[in-house]
Amino acid sequence: MRNKIFNSADEAVEPIKDGAVIMIGGFMQCGTPQILVDALVRKGVKNLTLIRNDAGAPNEGAGKLITNGQVKTLIATHVGLNPEVAQRMNTDVEADKIECILVPQGTMAERIRAGGAGLGGILTPTGVGTLVADCKQLINVDGKDYLLETPLKADFALIRVSKIDKFGNSLFYGTTRNFNTIMATAADYVIAGACEIVEEGELDPNYIHLSGIFIDAIAGGEK
Repeated sequence: MRNKIFNSADEAVEPIKDGAVIMIGGFMQCGTPQILVDALVRKGVKNLTLIRNDAGAPNEGAGKLITNGQVKTLIATHVGLNPEVAQRMNTDVEADKIECILVPQGTMAERIRAGGAGLGGILTPTGVGTLVADCKQLINVDGKDYLLETPLKADFALIRVSKIDKFGNSLFYGTTRNFNTIMATAADYVIAGACEIVEEGELDPNYIHLSGIFIDAIAGGEK
């Protein structure tokens, strides 16, 4: 079996290059893989497309990537707690400019799920008759209009795991699960920042939330 354990978060994020599309799990700070975000900041990769529930806060969590000017496009459900997003959206300095695409939260979750399940998209009534519907296909089912929303996928997913075995079978405590599990299914390469790493067989199969087949790299040291 291939060894998935890396000595550090910096080693784990090494495959991520400029221009990559990345998903980062978490809801604000809850469930965010802080050690992996910090390693990505140190690595300094640029022109990232970031798919994420939120923009964090200035220089906090995933917001560090925005503060550091590493994000070119942000796809998120809300950005109001990070004023840097609005500043970068409206700046005249091209190098600092960010494109922000807002997606309703439930729609984002389902689009990521569709990406992981190999579906062609999802139908949702959310946004019908609003600006959200612009340039999107409208489909009528049994007399009701729906928007066709396409899947979201990524080159890399960075997730936070509470407890993980060496194969990658993962357990999440409480609401830290949030976007982490579905993002792991919708990326080509998944990196887990773990609070605790255990031997294979130590986790009760009844409490495994994510199979190790989705995990490519593991770094310990998450708080």
